Amino acid sequence: MSTFLTERAGAVERWTLNDPTTRNALSDAMVLGLYEACLRAQQDETLRVVILTGAPGAFSAGGSLGRFASAIGQPLQAGEDDPLIALNRVFGDTLHALCALPQLLVAAVDGPAMGGGFGLLCCADHVIATESSSFATPEVTLGLPPAQIAPFVWQRLGDAAARQCLLQGRSYNAEGARTLGLVDEVVADGALDTALRQRVLQMCRAAPAAVASTKRLLQRLRTDVPDLRSEAAIAFASALRSPEAAGGLVAFAKKQPAPWADTP
Repeated sequence: MSTFLTERAGAVERWTLNDPTTRNALSDAMVLGLYEACLRAQQDETLRVVILTGAPGAFSAGGSLGRFASAIGQPLQAGEDDPLIALNRVFGDTLHALCALPQLLVAAVDGPAMGGGFGLLCCADHVIATESSSFATPEVTLGLPPAQIAPFVWQRLGDAAARQCLLQGRSYNAEGARTLGLVDEVVADGALDTALRQRVLQMCRAAPAAVASTKRLLQRLRTDVPDLRSEAAIAFASALRSPEAAGGLVAFAKKQPAPWADTP
């Protein structure tokens, strides 16, 4: 089964994060598929709108830690290069590639959008969510920094709201996410496809070359923000190997409070 699906209909392409058993957690294969789709779309002048969504049940539960299991809480040996850095850097590259798309990017959310999934939404030009959708960046409650998504959350939401999300791990319902500035449009459960069709029709009134030019100008504003991909990858890898992350992730798996949760 492919964990990343693409479906083309005229000038619109639908990209689906497709691993329902993990609530579309962002595996290496899924992230690579998304990254490669971005590179292809950047060269496709016939494509006008990209819809990014998740297989039924969730948008994305966030990063998949399964591939990191053997490294959790395990420090590096002296002089050893950390393979986790390169793996995490790919996700940062993907976020940058999404923001650089010349097409209009619509994110369609029906269910949870957590961690890395939250970060993907921050790259979209328009986010539509159903009323029952939920949003959070819980990494710090697990002993991990939301490193790669931090610059994108900060740029989308502003400093104060980003600090609420990234430093406190708060959760939001759809209306709360709209107030926050993450979601642009909330629709009734079951009405997502209809809302998407209407939104895409409205978006196609915009001339594609003018959209691409405008997005390039907006992207220039993003270049004023330091590129933190490498620093973020190092921070994530270091945290994952720490005792703090080991304790937090074990507690999460056992549905118990984290070791630091009761500290006054």
